[in-house]
Amino acid sequence: MTKSSESTFGSRIIVAAFDGWNDAGEAASGAVEQLRQNGAYEPVSSVDPELYFDYQYTRPNLKTKADGSRGLEWPEATLYRPTASSDGPELWLLTGVEPARAWRAFVAEFIDVALREDVTGLVTLGSMMSDVPHTRPIAISATSDNHAVSEDLALTAATYEGPVGILSVLQDAAETAGLPTASLWASVPHYVASQAPSPKATLALIERLELLTRASVPHGSLHTEAAAWEASIDAAAAEDEEMREYIRLLEENRDTVDAPEASGDAIARAFEKYLNRDDRGKGHR
Repeated sequence: MTKSSESTFGSRIIVAAFDGWNDAGEAASGAVEQLRQNGAYEPVSSVDPELYFDYQYTRPNLKTKADGSRGLEWPEATLYRPTASSDGPELWLLTGVEPARAWRAFVAEFIDVALREDVTGLVTLGSMMSDVPHTRPIAISATSDNHAVSEDLALTAATYEGPVGILSVLQDAAETAGLPTASLWASVPHYVASQAPSPKATLALIERLELLTRASVPHGSLHTEAAAWEASIDAAAAEDEEMREYIRLLEENRDTVDAPEASGDAIARAFEKYLNRDDRGKGHR
């Protein structure tokens, strides 16, 4: 990973994403997995799953290993660091399952490790189902609760008020500890919920992460996978007139939002509308 100059987040940045409500289309966890697959990482710290996970909600999985043996894989959350030296910023990875309980203790464990390891910043990744067309670029909402970060990187100041999930709790703990933070959320078309993973959204998150941190992240086969994902939805729409008409309407709405005369706050308003929906279920941001 290389950089042209040091970002506002410094030289050692945690990129965090969790499975669950924060991860529509597996876009956010897919972005972190892309980083892991294209770099050398080692675990720094993992939580005790007995303390934080409800196994009736997030059950362990029984899997067959490469040697033919079978074993249980338990829900987990782990912080990884790169093992190779770099001239640019180091992207550390925090990933796993959103905890079911003791959130303050959960984030405190990782913040303590981050401070001990001289981490300099935190970027959280999330993805949400939205009324957007798959045929247009994936919209990324980039916000920060840190005034200096918002000004330096021209990010939207976070204004959402309401119930939150583990990403917001992690950001709050990091800011309290003196670590600057930012949040990136991808909008995934809700009508393709069954077409997970969503590589186009994963690619959009990675490209925005690169701009934010000034780190270079290998894209691997994401461009090809994104094109195939879009083509598969096109094929399904070609056989469904109602779906085609719905997509056309979404395209018109998106093009209006993207028009030069449109308000720059449109995406932020749509994001808050999503967060305030009454039918979110029991998961929250």
